[in-house]
Amino acid sequence: MKRSLNRHLARIFSGCLLILGLVIFSTQAKASVSSITIDAETGEVLSSSGADILRYPASLTKVMTLYITFDALEKGLIKLDDELPVSRTAANRSPSKLGLRPGSTIDVKTCIMALIVKSANDCATVLAEGLGYSEENFAKTMTRVSRELGMKNTTFKNASGLPNRQQKTTARDMALLAAAMYHHFPQYYKWFSETKFTYQGKTIYTHNYVLKKFEGADGLKTGFTNAAGFNIITSAERDGHRVIAVTMGHNTAKERDKKVVQMMSKGLSKLALNDKVNSANMYANLEEKKLENEATTQVASAQPTLPKEQNWDIQVGAFSNYAKARNYALEIKQKSRKLANKEIIIEPVSTGSAIIYRSKIAGFAKREADAACKSLKKTNKSCIVVAKQDNDQLILAQNQYQQQ
Repeated sequence: MKRSLNRHLARIFSGCLLILGLVIFSTQAKASVSSITIDAETGEVLSSSGADILRYPASLTKVMTLYITFDALEKGLIKLDDELPVSRTAANRSPSKLGLRPGSTIDVKTCIMALIVKSANDCATVLAEGLGYSEENFAKTMTRVSRELGMKNTTFKNASGLPNRQQKTTARDMALLAAAMYHHFPQYYKWFSETKFTYQGKTIYTHNYVLKKFEGADGLKTGFTNAAGFNIITSAERDGHRVIAVTMGHNTAKERDKKVVQMMSKGLSKLALNDKVNSANMYANLEEKKLENEATTQVASAQPTLPKEQNWDIQVGAFSNYAKARNYALEIKQKSRKLANKEIIIEPVSTGSAIIYRSKIAGFAKREADAACKSLKKTNKSCIVVAKQDNDQLILAQNQYQQQ
């Protein structure tokens, strides 16, 4: 009797363990992938799932390495044609790599393209040692800059993303980094859309196939290690809207790419729908104001309250401080006769963790703005056409400009 009872209890206990195991497995399965999509202009989260789960970044790490490199270029600390030495440590990095030889040199621009297209680990170490004297020291700078950008859950230990148990991040933090890259360095961001580059007479092609699969996609980086799974940060622009999407922890590159394409498609569709709703509301408000004016005025020739023709701006960039935003807008304006009589607007926008300053050239009719932006893009300058806001701030007319 006692044996029978013990066997019965053992079966119950085994069943409980099985159920508990299934619950744990189900929870892990749901958390096996981390994803987030944001509006690149406002930072609004359009969708997310497991976005704050700690992950290994793999080669997404290289976006921060490039962010710091671009900052050094902007500050004049290095130049694109500077030759950097290749240490034995850099040359011995695991693939993917260019195969650099210790004691040789490589220029900064080639290193940048190798990180973007080839995801070359040896070049990541070359940049880290060139800017930080040692990769360990450079990684400390990477973590510090992460905090400054609002990436609260990210720690870097190397410049490439090669396996390190302490190197962790989240999908949300990677989206913040991608937004900072796009807004702070528009002059360099364009390189993320490159699908090939030439090194020592050999053409090297990207394995970021989303650039070819999705219309409007123009960056940023893929990543993979066994521990991390297949990761990607990417961005796309359509009809004046830009989304940034991050997804991490996939089992295959195909699965990852399919997921991120779906995320960007849904994000852009949501922004386009919001546009239609906002336009409808704006039209309704204008009609309401028009009726109010007509009811209160006795002047037969009174004009209805309608938008002026020149109520469109061209946004040419966004920066971490006012001076950078202003100087860049002035630089763009001075290079084009068509923009000579236009005013500059620097618009501060709170992103929650920081303030960015949007550089705008203002006072266009819609067709005029579209044409001017198209001309800028032909010179590899990023821009978007936006409707003029009623609360534009920090207006800087050309005759008010004073050098600081």
